[in-house]
Amino acid sequence: MAKKNPHLNPETFRDALATVQDDGKRNWVYPKKVKGYFYKYRTYLSWVLLGVLFAGPFIKVDGRPWLLFNIFERKFIIFGAVFWPQDTYLLIFLLLIFFVFIILFTVAFGRVWCGWACPQTLFMEMVFRKIEYLIEGDANQQRTLNAMPWNQEKITKKTVKIVIFGIIALLIGHLVMAYLIGVDEVLTIISSPPSAHLTGFIGLLAFSGVFMFVFTWFREQACLVVCPYGRLQGVLLDNNSINVMYDYVRGEPRAPIRKNPSENADKGDCVDCNLCVQVCPTGIDIRNGIQMECVNCTACIDACDEVMVKVDRPKGLIRYASENSIKQGFQKLLTNRVKSYIVILVLLIAAFVTLLATREDIAATVTRFPGMTYQLREDGMVTNLYQITLINKTYEEQEVSLASLVEGMEVEIVGEQHLMLAPQSKYEGRFFLVRNQDEVRVNQEKVEISVLHLGKEIDHIETNFTAPIK
Repeated sequence: MAKKNPHLNPETFRDALATVQDDGKRNWVYPKKVKGYFYKYRTYLSWVLLGVLFAGPFIKVDGRPWLLFNIFERKFIIFGAVFWPQDTYLLIFLLLIFFVFIILFTVAFGRVWCGWACPQTLFMEMVFRKIEYLIEGDANQQRTLNAMPWNQEKITKKTVKIVIFGIIALLIGHLVMAYLIGVDEVLTIISSPPSAHLTGFIGLLAFSGVFMFVFTWFREQACLVVCPYGRLQGVLLDNNSINVMYDYVRGEPRAPIRKNPSENADKGDCVDCNLCVQVCPTGIDIRNGIQMECVNCTACIDACDEVMVKVDRPKGLIRYASENSIKQGFQKLLTNRVKSYIVILVLLIAAFVTLLATREDIAATVTRFPGMTYQLREDGMVTNLYQITLINKTYEEQEVSLASLVEGMEVEIVGEQHLMLAPQSKYEGRFFLVRNQDEVRVNQEKVEISVLHLGKEIDHIETNFTAPIK
């Protein structure tokens, strides 16, 4: 018969955050330094992910960024493919695929993303925390340092830490801007006086300031208060989801090891050393079960395994497991729920690939020039001015021309009659629709314009032509 965890009180343990004191003040978390199997491989993975993250803006394909998320110009480049505002439906599909994948991954494997790949965790635990350990020492040394008066030692250590944190925050701020506007634009901003690119300069400072605030003071609160993923997992997880779990069947009732062997009889494997709590970056007790604050960082697994080795008991008292695997002894991963999400994900991917393969190579948008109706010329011709936006989604230069499908109406492009579009570029220009006033029969009529590429119509546009009746 499965044991129940006597320390778990489902009525009370979720009523308060571990980082908030009874009086509402911040309970500062001082996680103990971690070492062990999982921490070692998390460190290796963090090197790879941070390397990819910092290299991303510098990777170019045929002179174009590999990744660009320019929300200001509404231009996105994902793995070399360019998406413009006219491709919003494709971006929506990409977001749907991303969200369904996150849901599927969470249902099956819990918050593995948070502990192993989330940028917040990577920077906090693998960069800023390591620097803090190096300068201020382990958890107890940090507590002592913060409690002491402002003497030379404290001022020196705090100053060195803040300066290093500030430099890293500036690097992260520049990195984010490089993903938003491109690394070339960032290099232009930092190599020019602030007054020459004031908006960009303010943006760099703002992003750097936010990251400095998050990693210096806000820290784990970003996961607990701001990030919605922790709350979302409460809806997504079930008893078959794999998480960092405490095996209460094996561990309870917990008790310290006694010298008299008879006193250890009928006791669980948990020796109540509390190390799993001391190493937790969010300050929770994993023995209370699945909690919103847990980011699956595996620090408690490494700490517990180390203790189990010392007391000659099997590892895995805290491990990756599901509630059902602990209670029943076996794991069922491919549940009907997981299979349903897999089917939905496959359908979304198939739809996205189909839409991507069938999207137009050149997109055209025509609007009337604001504030103008019509213009009369001395030769008896009446004109309307329009704005046109052409987007070349291909990797080749394209020649485009315009033609009116209304008899007696001509198109006059401001500038060249034939438009040459550079690869993956946007063209914004103006053109006139011109016709003889004697042929005007209504004040406003529907007209059609054909966008031609190499003599073949690639787009068909309808608009209005306004003119006075003679």
